[in-house]
Amino acid sequence: MNADSTTTDAPHRVLVRLIAGQICLHACMAGTRMAAPLQALREGYSPIAVGFLLALFSLTQVFLALPAGRYVDQHGLKRPVGLCVLTATLGAALAVMLPVFPVLCLSALLTGGATGVAVIALQRHVGRSARNAVELKSMFSWLAIGPAVSNFVGPLAAGLLIDHSGFRAAFLLMALLPLATWFWVRHTTELPPVVMAAGESPRRTWDLLREPLMRRLMLVNWVLSSCWDVHTFVVPILGHERGLSASLIGSILGAFAIAAACVRVLLPLLAAHVHEWVVVTTAMVITALLFVVYPFMHSWLAMGVCSVLLGLALGSVQPMIMSTLHQITPEARHGEALGLRLMSINASSVAMPMLFGTVGAVVGVSVVFWTVGAAVAAGARSAWTLRPPAAARAPASDHKL
Repeated sequence: MNADSTTTDAPHRVLVRLIAGQICLHACMAGTRMAAPLQALREGYSPIAVGFLLALFSLTQVFLALPAGRYVDQHGLKRPVGLCVLTATLGAALAVMLPVFPVLCLSALLTGGATGVAVIALQRHVGRSARNAVELKSMFSWLAIGPAVSNFVGPLAAGLLIDHSGFRAAFLLMALLPLATWFWVRHTTELPPVVMAAGESPRRTWDLLREPLMRRLMLVNWVLSSCWDVHTFVVPILGHERGLSASLIGSILGAFAIAAACVRVLLPLLAAHVHEWVVVTTAMVITALLFVVYPFMHSWLAMGVCSVLLGLALGSVQPMIMSTLHQITPEARHGEALGLRLMSINASSVAMPMLFGTVGAVVGVSVVFWTVGAAVAAGARSAWTLRPPAAARAPASDHKL
């Protein structure tokens, strides 16, 4: 919105609505991602099949991320989000009608793809609204609360409904959640489009990777996203092996999510006092240590404590990554850069769960934790070098939400 058409607190109200919309859509995917593997396990499918199912939540995003980023650069916020709402609702509704493994795979494709495209649109809109590096960190910290809350609400609600009403009831709730997203987002005023400079030739997406900072950012982001993948994949299997109920498994995943949300509530207060690369490096070191000890935790309470600590560490990362990305990328290509980031981490998320499932079936899921932990420790040095140029950290856009 323009400054002359709204009150001074209007941008904050709009940000709250965008966060609420993101929570509803992301909770649909998170709840489906928790319920679908449990349904598959109860039907007797192997960890390899479960890994394949989880990979499908990211597969659509691999192919859609780059064109979605360019589409968002052209059309802004509301049109992409509206299409995503319809797609996610359809995906979850299919699981209500026929909750069998092939349909669950289709639901994973639809809900995962819709969530990914909506994230690009929301992140681009919020990133363009920030006026300087401090606002970038603060606003992305608030926006990042959305997935953290939805990763708590979605799995926990799905787990409770599974235990008390069955899988169809859980999938029905997931189908209704995206409709609330449109209620929150539909009145948002679009930001002015970014016009290319006269005579500027179109660039290829891969040109973004010619910048060393962008390459290092993609590497660090990929390693850290693998941590989320392995936690989401391994906890249901560990819980199933140890006889935990769906509600307890959902609460462990929910504890991780709520811890990530709590640390993101604190980050806006610290935005002016912390550097992105320091936060990311510290989080990687802590994550590596936790991944070493997690497999030795056998009780629900011990797994929950590790989950909380891991959520605190990993929850601090995304706002710093997003702030850095927006500082090193031209404004006209923010959507494209966000699409590239999403494509890279989801290409990994497609392959990694299947790899996790294979390794887990052969040598045990503990090895999965330790291998990813070693990769995180090795990537900490690259994170320390993620320092945007001083010019990029200076105040830039004067847009308002």
